[in-house]
Amino acid sequence: MTGVREQILDRAKSRVVAANGLRHRVLTFAGGERELVFVPGITSPAETAEFLAEALPQFTVHVPDLRGRGRTDRPPAGAYTMNHYRKDLAGIIASLELDDPIVVGHSLGARIVADWTASESWTGAPVVLVDPPLSGPGRPYPMSARSFARQLSEAREGTTAEKVRQYFPAWPERELRLRAELLHECDETAVLETHRGFEEEEFLPTWARVRGCLGLIRGGNSPVVTPDDVAELERRNPGVPVIGVADAGHMVPWDNLPGFVVALRSLVTDETDENHSHERTAP
Repeated sequence: MTGVREQILDRAKSRVVAANGLRHRVLTFAGGERELVFVPGITSPAETAEFLAEALPQFTVHVPDLRGRGRTDRPPAGAYTMNHYRKDLAGIIASLELDDPIVVGHSLGARIVADWTASESWTGAPVVLVDPPLSGPGRPYPMSARSFARQLSEAREGTTAEKVRQYFPAWPERELRLRAELLHECDETAVLETHRGFEEEEFLPTWARVRGCLGLIRGGNSPVVTPDDVAELERRNPGVPVIGVADAGHMVPWDNLPGFVVALRSLVTDETDENHSHERTAP
């Protein structure tokens, strides 16, 4: 049986770009004229965003493998701080030479995108953040480092879609199979050092400095951005809309793709709606 990855690579354009001293693999999924860069999470190689690109045909979607994941270079220990990731993203976007892209980040990717907009390297591109971990000192990340290490160990030993389903019961079968295929390509050092960053690096002060944000999308059931967090987000960066997607946890597009697409389209097609000033719920 042909693997899910092989099917995806038959339809995607793969290239390698130089950024911040590393070679970064980027997959491009052809679509409409508008360009969108999707920055994935802590254990999500680029292929895992293919289903999302298929659901957004008005965009041509570019997805990088983050450092230490997929087919991007794996630097040594100590090279997985937010400073490293931010410089990677700036270099990747420059190398792609895109015309006015929207930049969307999920989880770790959302933290990277937020940090980028707060830096001198931001190009002015509009951004959307999807369930960024609000964790930091004294505020632990909901999934433990031990859980990540266990999943990586299972992947190296040869995991299955059924085993992956134990962690992500709401996911479609195809995406479970794809994660089972690809998770072993996430370097354990990269993942565990990034997890440590989730708990040691502050995010909320960065959020207060985020620019160009069309909105923040959170899972309605997310333990990462909870309903109690919404008021704090709005207080620190007033005017940025927060949209809750019903029937979704932290992995918002995977848990409820139609609801996520509705939320994203509402932001990228209507950037000035005054009703965005308070949390709304997408179906």
